Amino acid sequence: MEFTNREMKVWNEINEWQENLYQYEPTDLAALYDKWLEQGFSLLPENVQQQFFDKLDTWLFHLHAMVQSSQIQIDARERILASARVFNEEIETLGDMNLLSMDQLNYIANQHIAKHRLYSFAQGGISGSGGLLLLGSDLPAMTVINIRTVQLIAMSYGFEVNTPFEMMVALKVFNAGAMPKRLQGIAWEELIHEIQTAEDDYFYLGIEELTNPTWMEQPLKQLLKALSITVFRQKLVRGIPFISIAIGAGANYQMTRSVSEFAQKFYQYRYLLEKKADG
Repeated sequence: MEFTNREMKVWNEINEWQENLYQYEPTDLAALYDKWLEQGFSLLPENVQQQFFDKLDTWLFHLHAMVQSSQIQIDARERILASARVFNEEIETLGDMNLLSMDQLNYIANQHIAKHRLYSFAQGGISGSGGLLLLGSDLPAMTVINIRTVQLIAMSYGFEVNTPFEMMVALKVFNAGAMPKRLQGIAWEELIHEIQTAEDDYFYLGIEELTNPTWMEQPLKQLLKALSITVFRQKLVRGIPFISIAIGAGANYQMTRSVSEFAQKFYQYRYLLEKKADG
């Protein structure tokens, strides 16, 4: 099937964005950081490393399943379908989302993206203004917010997230979006290869590994953010720790911005790829 002019424009935008990922040059400091991180984990016995990342992968998988099956997410799915019916009353399931134009799909997805970026901003501000309990809950809260964002973007473009295959793909998209820019090009390439060569669109038959030493940069950034918030929390302006609030809100917003941008490009690409194949 031939793309419309608007779809071709989006396709070209994705290709341009993809090329920018491939051409991204890490700084010397980033390369040094990667080397330091790898050396740090190499000090641990291999079986300890394996157990650590296996448990982390399991935690992320269960968290994804919990978010996906929550009443909040079920209600959000119905709201996506209700929004779609405003444009086309024949839509009954997410599989019917391909009846909408790219602009209509983007409109629905962008509503959820904007809302969850705001949630992240607010979560960061709260963690920057509160005590140790709020600060300690920031990483789990941000993980839930960003996993939920990826799921909603997937559903906005007509992809269910309740099959083993789609659950694993969504987790890998979240994982890739949370990576630093210099590593996203490789993750993007692996994801595209995986969906193009998948033998089964229900059961997942690929590599189930999600996390590794390079993925640990995001949690370490969160730790650095927590230390910065702790240092600046005592710097009050009229009794309010504005600096620590700004650090928390800004860092969380940037993380969700990165995850949501990556996820939207990926599911736009899948939508267009499937439309092209159907033709």
